[in-house]
Amino acid sequence: MFTNQRILVTGGTGSWGYELIRQLLPQQPKQIIVFSRNESSQVAMSRTFEDSRLSFCIGDIRDKEALMRACERVDYVFHLAALKHVPVCEDQPYEALKTNVIGTQNVIEAAIANGVKRVVYISTDKAANPSNFYGMTKAIGEKLIVYANLLHSDTTFVCVRGGNVLGTNGSVVHLFMNQIREKGQVRITDKNMTRFFLTLQDAITLLFKASEESIGGEIFVMTMPTCRIVDLAAVLIDDLGIPATMVTTGIRPGEKIHEILLTDHESTTTIVYDEEYLVILPTLDIPGLRQHYSSYPSVDFESYSSSQSLLTKEEIRSMLVRGGFLS
Repeated sequence: MFTNQRILVTGGTGSWGYELIRQLLPQQPKQIIVFSRNESSQVAMSRTFEDSRLSFCIGDIRDKEALMRACERVDYVFHLAALKHVPVCEDQPYEALKTNVIGTQNVIEAAIANGVKRVVYISTDKAANPSNFYGMTKAIGEKLIVYANLLHSDTTFVCVRGGNVLGTNGSVVHLFMNQIREKGQVRITDKNMTRFFLTLQDAITLLFKASEESIGGEIFVMTMPTCRIVDLAAVLIDDLGIPATMVTTGIRPGEKIHEILLTDHESTTTIVYDEEYLVILPTLDIPGLRQHYSSYPSVDFESYSSSQSLLTKEEIRSMLVRGGFLS
């Protein structure tokens, strides 16, 4: 799919970007353009990969003119750029709106103007029935991406919705390990809290699958393992062999006890694609979309919550070993 193609990655110097590019390069693309705001991160990334097919473009997705230039002669866009931290978006909603909503609109318009083949938007479980401003902006982003398929262009747009990815910047695993080593404690907002988790390597593999098999207008939902945060912390404490206590700090503004990947409303138009993906079909009438998925079974549940099918501590440890966090 990506052989001899030009690919633009917005927010490409983040954790997702590194792993995405690491898995893209063996697929023989003609060029990968990394579009981000941080000059030093781009320099560090260029030194890490040292590949002539990588080029770097300083820019902000809020700047439509910069995006228009970056999208010239591009075949595929992976839209990763976003303000992602829940407390930051709660404290500075205007900034989150400009990046996550207006920035996504800019990506759509730049892609259409330059005849990009496909745009893949990376969303989050927090967009499902959002309780915080970050989730609201990502939910609007999903709506914009789905709607973009009705703008009478040759560009197709698809969403991929996932949960927490282990190993990303600010990941709870890195945070907990640092707290155990430096403070002898783990700070947990609520001991009943559960979350969806997936390794970064697995997330990118699934992202490619959705990129290749989508036709435009769908929201691909990664089926992900879930665990209690206290169990994750206990596994890390045991493995590090450092005595540590768990301190409950209370839920932060906009935070949920349990996340959901699929709402009861969405379940009425969701099909089971395979063991790894569900596909949410929009209520908008996108020509050919429902017919394409007409042979797939509908889901037999109303919602998909992180409180269900929890991993055991041994299963959590296996996941952390696979992700390269534990030996």
